[in-house]
Amino acid sequence: MDSYLWYSELIKPLWAPPSWIFGPVWTVLYILIVLSFGKVFWMAWKKEIPRIVALPFVLNLIFNFAFTPLQFGLKNNFLAAIDILLVLGTLIWALSYIRSRLKWIAYVNIPYLLWVSFATVLQLTITYLNK
Repeated sequence: MDSYLWYSELIKPLWAPPSWIFGPVWTVLYILIVLSFGKVFWMAWKKEIPRIVALPFVLNLIFNFAFTPLQFGLKNNFLAAIDILLVLGTLIWALSYIRSRLKWIAYVNIPYLLWVSFATVLQLTITYLNK
């Protein structure tokens, strides 16, 4: 069964957004992520900030990119739920770490934080409804 067909057949809450909204939202968010995370990585590379500051940003990207293969490749809601919690946790860690050094990076990632918070609640609800 096609992964997106599988996903469309899952029980979702009434407040779940339509599938077409995810592409445009993530396009905007990835632009913000590339600019802001790229700045952190560049500054860490140039030793303008401690390299450890980049750690939660790296972990966030790893967990973020793991979500689609877990959700749609493995079709595993439980692993996707754990992963989205890790995305949210590392994002909070990253933004709290960078806020005292580069406030604009924390502020520009507020839409990402809001979307991941929403996506976490959505994924946990879908996981619960389809257990």
